[in-house]
Amino acid sequence: MPLWQPTPEQINQANLTRFISCIEKRRGLAFSDYHAFYHWTVAEPAAFWAELWDFCGVISSEPYDEVLVDADRMPGARWFVGASMNFAENLLRFRDDSIALVFWGEDRVRREMTYADLYGSVAKMASHLKSLGITSGDRVAGMVPNIPEAVIAMLATASLGAIWSSCSPDFGVPGVVDRFGQIEPKLLVAADGYYFKGRTFSSLDKVAEISALIPSIESVIVADLVGEGASFDFKSSHAATFTAMGEILDVDETPTLEFAQVPFDHPLYIMYSSGTTGKPKCILHGVGGTLITHLRELVLHTDLRRDSCIFYATTCGWMMWNWLVSSLATGASVVLYDGSPVLRDHAILFDLVDAEQVTVFGTSAGFVASLRRIGLRPIETHSLQSLDAILSTGSPLVPESFDYVYEHVKRDVRLSSISGGTDIIGCFALGCPTIPVHRGELQTRSLGCAVDVFDNEGRSLAEEKGELVCTSPFPSMPLGFWDDPDGSKYHNAYFERFDNVWHHGDYVRLTEHGGMEIYGRSDATLNPGGVRIGTAEIYRQVESIDRIENSVVIGQRWDGDTRVVLFVKMQPGAALDEELCTEIKQTIRRGASPRHVPARILQVADIPMTRSGKVSELAVSDLVHGRPLKNIEALANPECLDGFRELEALRN
Repeated sequence: MPLWQPTPEQINQANLTRFISCIEKRRGLAFSDYHAFYHWTVAEPAAFWAELWDFCGVISSEPYDEVLVDADRMPGARWFVGASMNFAENLLRFRDDSIALVFWGEDRVRREMTYADLYGSVAKMASHLKSLGITSGDRVAGMVPNIPEAVIAMLATASLGAIWSSCSPDFGVPGVVDRFGQIEPKLLVAADGYYFKGRTFSSLDKVAEISALIPSIESVIVADLVGEGASFDFKSSHAATFTAMGEILDVDETPTLEFAQVPFDHPLYIMYSSGTTGKPKCILHGVGGTLITHLRELVLHTDLRRDSCIFYATTCGWMMWNWLVSSLATGASVVLYDGSPVLRDHAILFDLVDAEQVTVFGTSAGFVASLRRIGLRPIETHSLQSLDAILSTGSPLVPESFDYVYEHVKRDVRLSSISGGTDIIGCFALGCPTIPVHRGELQTRSLGCAVDVFDNEGRSLAEEKGELVCTSPFPSMPLGFWDDPDGSKYHNAYFERFDNVWHHGDYVRLTEHGGMEIYGRSDATLNPGGVRIGTAEIYRQVESIDRIENSVVIGQRWDGDTRVVLFVKMQPGAALDEELCTEIKQTIRRGASPRHVPARILQVADIPMTRSGKVSELAVSDLVHGRPLKNIEALANPECLDGFRELEALRN
């Protein structure tokens, strides 16, 4: 039985229904159901993306000549050839007094901006960037909290045809330099500090150090958030020119905002891989591919419209920030939150939903699991009447978390587990407003993406576990990697495994409902006795045991084979003993299989997590196997790895 089904009224009012109806009328087609439509979008990608371009009203100064050229080449296909456009112009198409941005800085700061205010602020910032010599192709780096000034700076950068790249301010200096140092930005945008768990952290010493360590930085712009900027001596810190963003935005006269017209595949964003091999890879995403991909996901799959209010718990170092900000192109209100998601006894985000009448609430699977473990019941303490959809990503949302949401958060809500990544600045599988939600499943594959599941020999699998692939081009494929002149790094990252097929690196299964189950990353799958096991299958069982707060599982090379090792962080006051070890093993055996049962279960003080809230299996695996630890700065709590080094049980 589905956990949720749309009503006939919800189906009729969905953007997706209107879109399908338009295509049927324009092209003389008739689709029997949603799944028939999905298969048409894959069979006729040029037609689908052209229809989406028109339906969403993409703004371009020059029309495209061809939708798709060299469709048989991955990489190498080109989209909307001949079109000239500007990303910021598409996001700033609305310039009225409706609310564009609402900002919460934990529970200390609340601000809002109308679309007219946002347009004026971007115009002022763009004029200042132009006076600094920022032009098309230049890089602007942001070490910024999730504040309106970050959105303003990004849009101003994009309006000039320059390239934006950002990370969150809690990164250490080496992590920031590892990223921004590779792309040589002319300008650094930062804030004077940020709030987290009720504490105030200054960023100014870090800003000065970073600007000194990256020689390409000529100018620094600092936004005021925590009131630290006035007391800092910028001029003595470095040769770069320092300017307070308030001075730029407070000028009386609003200049004309000119939008540089660039090709569809002009660079827009530089994103960063998790950096499992050396420094993080710099992934280059284009203007048009990012825009039309986000419109597909926000308008069709999420059902966003002008009267919507969308929130996603994210930092500026996670691609979900870029995804969230693209909501401006729909005219919806976008809520930004910066700080800890667990304030007010884990209730602050639900307070935000009620206060701002949020219709789409986005979070991570880890956050949902943490609420389930502590027994929070928002259904009893909050109205949540405005809430139409809950989105979850970052890691697989286990079936028990689906149960929790419908029992203890809201019964009549569309729960959309979504999955994709920085690599594609979008999703391969996600929600749909017109079909049911099934327990433990992502509702559907992304429209227009030929998503499939392969075995190791490249054969397509039906309802069996295998490798997530995409067998034809899609618009948000990266333009390439920075400093990869022959494209070899790019090719090796996605196309080495299967020729002319995108290999995404997730271990998945397509379901009988047309949805998808995700079992974890392919590079983190376990192979005890040659049997392939997804780590999510083990986490699902462990999460059902209340005394365990968090866990990480790896495969350890041992005696010519692989043995499964489970590390657990206990709830306060609980301890791992022989009785609990037996319970864990029995639970995993019953819920998964004997092959899933760990050979070792060990207690640790903490579990390494990435800054986007994912358990870092690879960091633990590298440490256990004596490999160098790479990209430590991507971890939120790298100090906890010391506890793994001291475990004698790993050596016997």
